[in-house]
Amino acid sequence: MPELPEVETTLRGIAPHILNQKITQVIVRQPKLRWKMPDDLVQILQGQVVRHCRRRAKYLLIELDAGVLMIHLGMSGSLRIFHGRQPEAGKHDHFDAIFADGTLLRYHDPRRFGAILWLAGVAEHHDLLKNLGVEPLSDEFTASYLLNQLRGKNRAIKLMIMDNAIVVGVGNIYANESLFQAALLPNRSANSLSLKDCENLVSAIKHILQRAIETGGSTLRDFVNSDGKSGYFQQEYKVYGRAGEMCKMCGSLIEKTVLGQRGTFYCANCQK
Repeated sequence: MPELPEVETTLRGIAPHILNQKITQVIVRQPKLRWKMPDDLVQILQGQVVRHCRRRAKYLLIELDAGVLMIHLGMSGSLRIFHGRQPEAGKHDHFDAIFADGTLLRYHDPRRFGAILWLAGVAEHHDLLKNLGVEPLSDEFTASYLLNQLRGKNRAIKLMIMDNAIVVGVGNIYANESLFQAALLPNRSANSLSLKDCENLVSAIKHILQRAIETGGSTLRDFVNSDGKSGYFQQEYKVYGRAGEMCKMCGSLIEKTVLGQRGTFYCANCQK
């Protein structure tokens, strides 16, 4: 599933091509994604100008004159930009927005678990966004904030940092890698962390996510960026997916367990 770095990579890839551009044509081939697209979406979007593009958690928000087009990539979705001659649509190309300068924005989603929604009001008031926690790369995500959120909680720290009500977008891959960098065991009780532990963890999360964005995200099974290319962060994995392999830091074997039904990878020697 595309995580925050993949979504941010997509945002940075499409925004320069559609910002301040007018939509002249909209094609909906398959409206039934995770939630059905509005029946009048074609009529709503035609003639509108893209005023701003941003991300909230794993949602892409394309702000137009009359509202916001909210896109979630689901498990296998991707957005591609094409210029010049428009390529023929494939079986899983469900939505096109064509702009006045000929730019084509195409949504591709084999599994159809993604979403394209129209919001006439403020995006943050939508039920999918209003209860989300802070952005991990924002100034609001601090050690003091995290320590306060963990106080009195005995859940595993990995589950806490993957809780979108606390901090958004720290998916399974990046939680594993961040906890390794912070030298914290993923199953350690959240309320056992000190302020220093939280400082190390917040720093690690920010570093890992930023590094993943810089390298275009991870090569997930279906994810490609707006140029059709995969990310390269997987080449830097220290623990994720490396069970039974030697730790790159100490030489011990990487172990695997399951937390919250997700594969969890760690080095028992480096992480405490």
